[in-house]
Amino acid sequence: MKRSILILAALLLALPFPAAAGVPVRKSRKQLERENLQLRQRLEALQNELDWIRKDAQERDSLNITLERLYEEDESEAAAIIEEDDFFDTPSEGSTASTQRTTTHRRAVDTRDYSDDMTDSLLSLWYLHRRARQNQQGSSYNMDSVHFSSEVPDNVMIERLQRMNSFIQLPYNETVKNYMVLYAEKMPSKMGQILGLAQYYMPIFEETFRKYDLPLELKYMAIIESALNPVAVSRAGATGMWQFMYSTARNYGLRIDSYVDERMDPEASVDAAARYLRDAYRIFGDWSLAISSYNCGSGNVNKAIKRAGRRDFWSIYPYLPAETRGYVPAMVGAMYAVNYAKEYGLKPAAVKMPEHIDTFMVNKNLHFRQISEVLGIPIDDIRDLNPQYYKDIVPGAQGGQVLRLPYNYSSAFLERQDTIYKHKAAEMFSGSVDDGRYAARPASQASTARRSTQASGAQWTYYKVKRGDTLGKIAARNHTTVKNLKAWNNLRSDRIREGQRLKIKRR
Repeated sequence: MKRSILILAALLLALPFPAAAGVPVRKSRKQLERENLQLRQRLEALQNELDWIRKDAQERDSLNITLERLYEEDESEAAAIIEEDDFFDTPSEGSTASTQRTTTHRRAVDTRDYSDDMTDSLLSLWYLHRRARQNQQGSSYNMDSVHFSSEVPDNVMIERLQRMNSFIQLPYNETVKNYMVLYAEKMPSKMGQILGLAQYYMPIFEETFRKYDLPLELKYMAIIESALNPVAVSRAGATGMWQFMYSTARNYGLRIDSYVDERMDPEASVDAAARYLRDAYRIFGDWSLAISSYNCGSGNVNKAIKRAGRRDFWSIYPYLPAETRGYVPAMVGAMYAVNYAKEYGLKPAAVKMPEHIDTFMVNKNLHFRQISEVLGIPIDDIRDLNPQYYKDIVPGAQGGQVLRLPYNYSSAFLERQDTIYKHKAAEMFSGSVDDGRYAARPASQASTARRSTQASGAQWTYYKVKRGDTLGKIAARNHTTVKNLKAWNNLRSDRIREGQRLKIKRR
């Protein structure tokens, strides 16, 4: 709060005040109106900055509380916090080629070595993901009503856009300028987080778009979709860095089941996004329209085209959904801010990621805790490199599954994999699986369980809300919608509490 008061005082002192009393100042009506507008804009910016400081303080307090729990509470309570109580089938015995090393990914992200003495490891990445999730819509400004001014002249901004030499046309008008100023000047802290994450994720996107011979500028869409957060879940259930809905994700071959959600896999999801955009471009023949369809669907874009009678973005702009109207301008604004970050003093937040990552093909069930406890890799490191396994389990027994690990642990993983698979296997893979498959139990028990379920004919299952859950997240996990969850449980709002039991209809 002291910091808030100091910033408030500094900004107030920076506001222009009339000349000293007794000295008459004659100004025209237009001058007075202009000054009045400037004062209102500065006060609005001041209020937004103050709100941001308050939110930042609350997030820091929450982070400290979470870290204290993770490091100070006993093992059982810590396990509850990180949701390590979900298990899968017992690993099958006799599988010889259980793990196959496939390829090595090299990311020029950070020149520092990824070593054991880096005690916080990927903590900063986890923190940035958390912050990005809370701010994934980009800003708290109402972009339909706010109008930003900048000390950078229009001709300089236009020249900079031209210098970017984008394959996708980058128009310049007041709407686009508003977003350019927003991303470059109005949210330096958020852009620092995005720039930090971009160092790791953008090379992955570029590689994929090159594979499909698509414009590399499409990579900036992920900033608008999720602020580069691979585990983002919207209220509507759109999931992952590229915010795929369930049906669209399945149509483009992404795997979604009780233990894997490839919408959260940065490599798999960007591949699906690239194929969607390629198909959309084939339909519309215009990248701005294809990008818009990614946000609101091709049906809405076609309706806007029919109403406008033309097929270019700015002609159909008034007929698009409100959110989509700002999508292309926001993408231009994000591109501009990233490319001219130095000119605006924007610096990427520190992201401690391994410079080299090895990819393995796993063919037996494997729990993150088995890897962590045997090799000494912090479990959050494994989670950040493998976000698609949201229950900390690699279900390799169903078929080969990708596992990514820091390069300096590769040899140890290959040498000790037998020990890793056997480590606490009975403890970590006990119980049944909630999607119709059953764990390895005596045949009599399994058949009894099946007969019991069939006999009861139960239509409903129940879910106990855990810390950090949202209706969108629960809906995505259970392959349904927030609307259904609210209807089934007579919920009038999206608010849920820890420990609450939600009724979910069986599929």
